Order: sequence, then structure tokens, then C-alpha cells
Amino acid sequence: MKKALIIVVATLLVCTAAICGTLAWLNDSTDSVQNTFVVGENIDIDLDETTGDNYTVVPGATIAKDPVVTVNNNGEGCWVFVEISDNTPDFINYTVDSAWTAVPGYANVYYIENAAETEYAVLANNEVIVDSDVDAAEIESALKNNNTLTFTAYAIQDDAATTAAAAWEAMLAEL
Repeated sequence: MKKALIIVVATLLVCTAAICGTLAWLNDSTDSVQNTFVVGENIDIDLDETTGDNYTVVPGATIAKDPVVTVNNNGEGCWVFVEISDNTPDFINYTVDSAWTAVPGYANVYYIENAAETEYAVLANNEVIVDSDVDAAEIESALKNNNTLTFTAYAIQDDAATTAAAAWEAMLAEL
């Protein structure tokens, strides 16, 4: 009986070893994925004007004025802003080009979201118009106060904010 038990146990051990030796767990692996992080292109804008600095004002005149913001950002998305400081008399008028949208809550600040690498005219038709019903005495009196129309352009990466107002606030915080 003892001998039979030893034979059964030995047989079981041999069978177990044979089964386990051929049994393998299913497995798999992948190749590594390596990510490299680099600095993005700088946001780069220019503000130019070809029509000059001083303008003669006469009733009913249409004055050529062509401030242009150029985006040179090489594909980096950005918010572009133009701020207009207007110290001119009420009889000097202009319209901001339709490419620009007013920043909600901010006077005289306009934006273009996710600006492409291109030029954006600031003023519609690149002009300033003098009311025709103003007379020379009004013009002379008003223009003694060093009246200016000033444009300043800004840009910040588009990831800075999800709304124009938030992007403008982020821009102001950087100044």
C-alpha cells in the first residue's frame, strides 16, 4: 500500500511538472513612446503706419491713416489687441475695421482671437474723416490742445484665457 501510494504521488508529480513546464502565462509589451518638449515660437507682432504723423484738418476732409498690425507668429495661436487712445475733437471720426471686435468691459480696446500670420488694418478704409459741418474757427480752437490719435498693439498666446476680457486682463498683468 505504501509502495502504491508512492507510485501515485510520483506519477502525480511527474504529470504536474509536465503540465506546468508547458504552461505559460499570456503576456505582451509595447515599444516605448518618447515625448520631447520644446519652447514654442515667440509671439511676434508689429504695428506700422505709412501715412505719416501730422495731418492737415479741414472741414469734410477724408484723411488717409493706415495703422496695420502684422502678426509674425509662425503658427503659434495668439490673441491680438489694439488699444486706441483718442484725444481728438468730436469732429474727427473713424471706424475700427470689421476684423476687430471690442473687448467687453473695456473702452477703445479691440481684439482678434487666434490671429493668423497676416496683416490686420486697424481702421476701416484706412481713413479718418473730418465732419463737413465744422468750421475753421472750431478746428483752430480744438486743435490747440495737442490732439492725438494713438494706437498700441499687444499679443498674448491663445492659451492665456478663453475669453477676450480674460486674455486682455492677462496681457495687462504682463505689462
